[in-house]
Amino acid sequence: MISLTRSAARYVSKLSNKLRRKLDMLSSRKEFSGSQGRTLHFLLAQTEDVFQKDIEEEYSIRPSTATELLKQMEKNGLIIREPVPYDNRLKRIVVTEKALVYQEQVVNELTALEETLTRDIPEEKLQIFFEVIEKMMDNLSE
Repeated sequence: MISLTRSAARYVSKLSNKLRRKLDMLSSRKEFSGSQGRTLHFLLAQTEDVFQKDIEEEYSIRPSTATELLKQMEKNGLIIREPVPYDNRLKRIVVTEKALVYQEQVVNELTALEETLTRDIPEEKLQIFFEVIEKMMDNLSE
């Protein structure tokens, strides 16, 4: 029988909820949501063209969720979607000048959050954590 107090799914869910609340409380979130900030951070770190499919894969979200997220980011003036010359069906995601204004703030906030999250956890235990989480994600993909 699965223990309700030591359930992996319960703990992952609790961590996810706490992390989402922290993301939504960051100071830059007056302008956009935590999900948009995370996505903006991802976009700003890329050196190649980024497409909706890349966002779906990075955050393991459904196409409809990614569409709504990107629509909101476009509405907030953080991104534009433009066709690529080699395939009119594909639209690359481009950050706007407005988004670039937030770059340093978003990077600093997410770096600080990561440092808080992993504080006092030895590197070898973090490596084990990542291995376990990746295996759990693989298990759920089967």
